[in-house]
Amino acid sequence: MGLTFVSEPVRVRTPATSANLGPGFDALGLALSLHDDLSARVAGDRFTVAVSGEGAGDLPDDESHLVVRAMLRTFDELGGRPSGVAVECVNRIPQARGLGSSSAAIVGGVQLARGLAKGQLSDADALRIAAELEGHPDNVAPCLLGGFTIAWTEASGARAVRLGTAEGVHPTIFVPQERGLTSTARAALPPSVPHSDAAFNAGRAALLVHALGADPSLLFPATEDRLHQDYRAEAMPGTASLVASLRSLGVAAVVSGAGPTVLALSPIPADFSPGSAWRAETLSVDVDGALARGSMVEHAERDPVAAGRQS
Repeated sequence: MGLTFVSEPVRVRTPATSANLGPGFDALGLALSLHDDLSARVAGDRFTVAVSGEGAGDLPDDESHLVVRAMLRTFDELGGRPSGVAVECVNRIPQARGLGSSSAAIVGGVQLARGLAKGQLSDADALRIAAELEGHPDNVAPCLLGGFTIAWTEASGARAVRLGTAEGVHPTIFVPQERGLTSTARAALPPSVPHSDAAFNAGRAALLVHALGADPSLLFPATEDRLHQDYRAEAMPGTASLVASLRSLGVAAVVSGAGPTVLALSPIPADFSPGSAWRAETLSVDVDGALARGSMVEHAERDPVAAGRQS
C-alpha cells in the first residue's frame, strides 16, 4: 500500500538559531524567539512556494527552494511523494546573517513532510535528514528540538540532546545590513590549531554548558574562544569590533554562527549603542523548537528518546 497524505494544510513554526556560542564550534546551539511560519498542502501537479518577508523576490518558487528540497528528501525517506504541494513561507529570520535561516528552512521542510504524510518517521531520523541536508547539526538541532542543544555526529548520523537554560540568560542579537556566507567563513579557518587552543576551548565549552544551564554569572569567561572567531575577524571587521566593544563592558558577546550577526547572552548596558549599522533585538530562548508543536505535525511519530531529547 502506498503512502497517503492528509488533505488539510500543515503548519510549522521554526525558530532562528545561533550556533557555536563562542567556544562550542560545530557543537553547541541555541533556539531563539524569532520565527519563520511555514504551511503546506497537497495541491496540483507540481511543488510551488510563495515567500513573504525575508527573501521575498530573491528565493526560488519551485522545487529548488530549500524547504521543498527538504520535503522531497523526507518524502523519499517515507516511501512516496505527492504529485504537488503548495508551500507558503512567512520569513522573519534574516537571510545569511548567522541566525540559521537555512536550518529553519530545512527543518521546516522536514516537519511539513512529516505532517502531510501519514507514514512514520522518528525524531532521530528527522534530525539525521536535516543534518545531512545542512552539512552539520549545530543549527538544525536547536531548531528542531528547541532550547540549548549539544549536537554531534556518529557513523549512523547526527544526534543531539536538549538541555534547559537558566532564567538569567538574556539573548540579544545585533544584525547588520550586510550578509555573510558560511562557506566564506569556513574558508578562513586554518587546517590545524595549537593543542593549547584546543584544550582552552574544550574547557570553555564545558563551562558554557554549566553557565547556560545553572550559573549565568559565568557566561563571560565561558564564551571565550580561540578556535574560529579570531581567524574570521579580518573578513568581518565590524562584527569583530562590536564583539570586542561589548566584551570590554563585561557582556558575554560572541559571533552568531558564521556571522556577521553578534549574539549577546548577558544584559546590555542601558546606554550602549551599537551604531546605525546594526539593528538590535532582545529575544528569549525558544523552548519549543519545530518539534514540539502538537497538532502542527500531528501525524509525525513522537520519539524523544531516539533523538536524545532531555528537559
